[in-house]
Amino acid sequence: MVPHVRVVIALGGNAMTGPDGSVTPQDQDRAVGVAMERVADLVAAGVSVVLTHGNGPQVGNLLVKNELAAHVVPPVPLDWCGAQTQGTIGFLILDALDAALAARGVTTRVATVVTRTLVDGSDPGFDEPTKPIGRYLPEVEARPLMEHGQTWQDRGDRGWRRVVASPEPLEIVDAPAVVSLVAAGFVVVAAGGGGIPVVRGEDGVLRGVEAVIDKDLSAALLARAAGADVLVIATDVDHVVLGFGTPDARPLESVTPASLRTLQREEHFAGGSMGPKVEAAVRFVEAGGTRAVISSLENIELAVHGRAGTVIEES
Repeated sequence: MVPHVRVVIALGGNAMTGPDGSVTPQDQDRAVGVAMERVADLVAAGVSVVLTHGNGPQVGNLLVKNELAAHVVPPVPLDWCGAQTQGTIGFLILDALDAALAARGVTTRVATVVTRTLVDGSDPGFDEPTKPIGRYLPEVEARPLMEHGQTWQDRGDRGWRRVVASPEPLEIVDAPAVVSLVAAGFVVVAAGGGGIPVVRGEDGVLRGVEAVIDKDLSAALLARAAGADVLVIATDVDHVVLGFGTPDARPLESVTPASLRTLQREEHFAGGSMGPKVEAAVRFVEAGGTRAVISSLENIELAVHGRAGTVIEES
């Protein structure tokens, strides 16, 4: 048994899609089932686990439904898409993890929290949205969506594509519920897709906004709020790689936050892929976390204990 270790595991999209990226219900259910076998092994070993996850492919599916039905019913806003996918993916995880734990004779219960993440309404991203989401469309198909208030950009020969804000996450609003459930012995699923983006009005009331929050940056906030010792960012590669795609490529195995900051300044990590994962890992350790690890889903058990992946901790 490994008592008193609490870990937040951020599951990448490969944990919820088929090997080829397929997002049929069957493929998603199967992929989640495989991922939860590994999580169940951790729970059975006495590790306290909080899960978070991406939702890009699932939100993409909802956006296509929005597009196809825009002339019949108003499209649902992006914060609603986030809430819907949190519920759907959370339900899949609940069923799969319950079954995996029962097979091991473990009685730990699982709960999913539909979770909001606070962002700043004056974040620069809202003035000039730049985060592309969804598929490319010809202008004639994008126009009805623009008439419903969405922002689309002409991307030349490929067509038009929707862009939204990607503001900095500031606070996991529903963290107290997560903390209470963890204290009661639950495995908790929270802040899926980075959380549902909300802003606080001058009257103190929260309201959802059209935005996409990076799920790894939110995972670092969630880990701090939940009092986690370890943050594991599970992705589709075994390590962070320096010189990726070049003959000089080499994996990073153990590194300090300060060294990673230097590598960031030297622009070693792509902004849309590994960059946010590295930033999230560094933030967590800089804020007092024991260890952050970026590794493959297959190695999460070893990663929790610093024996696999790129391990970020103070020397």
